[in-house]
Amino acid sequence: GAFTPTCSAKHVPSYLEHYDALKAAGIDEIWCVAVNDAFVMGAWGRDQKVNGRIRMMADGSGLWTKQLGLELDLTERGLGVRSQRYSMVIDNGVVTQLNLEQGGGYEVSDAETMLKQL
Repeated sequence: GAFTPTCSAKHVPSYLEHYDALKAAGIDEIWCVAVNDAFVMGAWGRDQKVNGRIRMMADGSGLWTKQLGLELDLTERGLGVRSQRYSMVIDNGVVTQLNLEQGGGYEVSDAETMLKQL
C-alpha cells in the first residue's frame, strides 16, 4: 500500500529499477494500484520519483481489488479493507500471470520474478 515500508522500499523501487528491461520484454504500461485516493497515490508517486514510468492508480473504494478477489480485511488493525500484495500481467484484457504474496510477504511480486516469467 501507499507509503508502507515494503512497498516503498522494495516493491515500487524494483519496478523502477527494471523499467527498461520490462519495456524491452513487451510490457506496455506498469501500474501500481492501491486502495487509496488519487491524492495519496499522486503524493506517493512523487515521493517514489516515478516520473511517469509507473502509473499510480487509485482504487479508493477498493472496487477493482474486490472484483479481482484480492482484498485483505485489516479492519481489526484499524486499516479497513486493503489489497493483498501482488504483481499481474494483463494482455489484451486477460490476466495471464498473477503472483500473489502470502501473509504480507515479498517473495514473488517483484520485478525480477516478473521478468523471468515474460
